[in-house]
Amino acid sequence: MSTKLDLYYNKFNEEKRLNSRHGQVEYRVSMHYIHRFLKPGDRILDVGAATGRYSIPLFEEGYDVTALEPVQHNLGRLKAKKPELPAYKGDARKLKRFQDESFDLVLLFGPMYHLISREDKLQALKEAKRVTRKDGVILSAYVMNEYSILTYGFREQHILEILQNNRVDSSWRVRPDAEDLYDYVRLEDINSLNEDAGLERVCIFSPDGPANHMRRELNRLTEEEFGAFVSYQLSVAERPELLGAGGHLVDVVRKQSSRNDSREQ
Repeated sequence: MSTKLDLYYNKFNEEKRLNSRHGQVEYRVSMHYIHRFLKPGDRILDVGAATGRYSIPLFEEGYDVTALEPVQHNLGRLKAKKPELPAYKGDARKLKRFQDESFDLVLLFGPMYHLISREDKLQALKEAKRVTRKDGVILSAYVMNEYSILTYGFREQHILEILQNNRVDSSWRVRPDAEDLYDYVRLEDINSLNEDAGLERVCIFSPDGPANHMRRELNRLTEEEFGAFVSYQLSVAERPELLGAGGHLVDVVRKQSSRNDSREQ
């Protein structure tokens, strides 16, 4: 996996994406939720930290942050920007460097869409669960199936090629290939992973909503109008009728408790 990712991220400018307007929506909404679950002195593990988009500002806010990144190019950029932030090369499926229950909050903001097989995703969730304290949370980001169909398939006009090559099934679910760099999921896939990993949902939200579908429109907005769009997305991020329609979902989960508290489902 790391070889393909290295080649990809050596060319793809992740920082440019995150600093774009649609990337800013994703970042601001995600940070809002991250802060909802943090308290002073918390330890954070950022798995798949890329160039430090989340780990660096959280570190600068005073949190005890450790970053893990499989791509050497990204890791080098992170270390150059913030040498004092502990950052290591590593794999989301193998967190052997870290002891059980040693972090209050774990971010998986990349691994779950670069790990293609369900088995690998489940292993990454189980490892995140292992290193998270009993009262801590895991935030896992996924790329959504319908985003792939609508953007790559229809907007970019690859849909006939996709159909001819049997890259979707009869329900329009993307068929993953072992050589793919991204895997696309639906809500039921996320629910199934949680069940098998022994995790319960605190909340689930869309960090970008329609932003990826409206890139040109967002770029035309004034700063005041763009601020209103971010406020709108913060307001509707958890609305069930909108989940899955955007580019990403972020699932906030924790270890299952011994009793079922329906208020926190």
